Amino acid sequence: MSKINPELGREVNKYLDEKGINTPVTELVKVDREVKMEKIKELTKEMLEVLGLDLTDDSLEETPMRVAKMYVDEIFSGLRYDTFPKCTTVENKFCNGDEFVLEKDITMYSDCEHHLRPIIGKAHIAYIPGEKVLGLSKLNRITQYFAQRPQVQERLTQQIAEAIAYITESRDVMVIVEAAHTCVSQRGIKDTNSSTSTACCLGVFGEHDSVLRREVLASIN
Repeated sequence: MSKINPELGREVNKYLDEKGINTPVTELVKVDREVKMEKIKELTKEMLEVLGLDLTDDSLEETPMRVAKMYVDEIFSGLRYDTFPKCTTVENKFCNGDEFVLEKDITMYSDCEHHLRPIIGKAHIAYIPGEKVLGLSKLNRITQYFAQRPQVQERLTQQIAEAIAYITESRDVMVIVEAAHTCVSQRGIKDTNSSTSTACCLGVFGEHDSVLRREVLASIN
C-alpha cells in the first residue's frame, strides 16, 4: 500500500500558497527527478573541483552523485509534491469538546535555507479533532515532509500547523518547534548552547490567555 498521496500534496501546497506561507520555489521544482540529479551531480562536481579536491580519488569519485541523490530523494524531498504522505483519517468517536490530541518530542531534521546547514530538534503537535481524527504517525510524517526542504523555523512551524488544519478540517491546532541551528553553532557566532523555539497557535489555542494553550504547554513540559 502506498504511503504517499501526490494529489493531497498538491492540494496542501496550493493551500499554503494561498496563505502566503509556502516555501518560495520556481517552476523548476517540477523538473523530472532524474534530470535534477544529473544537473546537481555536475554542479557539485564543479564546486568540489573549484575547492581543490581530487575527484579521481576512489573516496571522492562518487561523491557528486551521492550528494545529488541525497538532495533530491532525502533531505530536500519535501520540495516535491509527489512525496507528500498519505494521511489517513477516521471518524472522531473519541474526543469531545475541548479534548485535544498531543504528540510531543517528534524528531525533526531540517536545513537552514540561508546556509544549508542542519537544523536539529523536535516538534510538539496538539489539535482538537472535529469530525476527523488523524492517524498519529501522520503527524510525524507531515512534520518530516515540511522539514525536508530548505527552511526557516518560523515558516516550518506555520506550514506544519496549517497543513494539519487543512487535512483534519479543524482550526484548533498548536505546533511548537524547538531546535538547534548548526549555522549558529558551526559557523558565524559559533554559539553551541543556544536553541530556538517557535509556535503557531490556531483557533482556540490562539485565544488570549488560552487555558487550553496552558494545558498543552504544561503537558509538554
